[in-house]
Amino acid sequence: MPDPSSWLHEATATAEGGHVRTDDGGLSSALASPLAPHCTGLTPEQLLAAAFASCLHHAAVEAAGEITDEAHTVQVRAEARLGRDDDGRYRADVHAWISSAGLSRQQLAQLVEHADRLWPFSSGDSTRHSLTVTSAENGRR
Repeated sequence: MPDPSSWLHEATATAEGGHVRTDDGGLSSALASPLAPHCTGLTPEQLLAAAFASCLHHAAVEAAGEITDEAHTVQVRAEARLGRDDDGRYRADVHAWISSAGLSRQQLAQLVEHADRLWPFSSGDSTRHSLTVTSAENGRR
């Protein structure tokens, strides 16, 4: 992982009481609850699909800028599925598709390859991300 001082962007979000929100107010939504299945709100798989689509779209637009002047036409569609292993742990399966108007097949293949290499959850590299889960101590959130 890079030196923490080299991070370009940072965001914080909180999920509690059936709601998720980013600290800057950019996202605020109700959440579905495993304790109240009748409640409406975003499900974990919807949030995963949206997050992956957003991250990959950012990378694809950046990559498209090097291939075409039509970067504004980039579209990313992501599908996320959650399942359970025999031991009860969740597993995720995410597929994403990139399209862009006016590109040849070769240009689109370049765009997809470049965008996939840029973002940290690349389809070919599981070593570029980390996740640390700890308990919140002393009321720190």
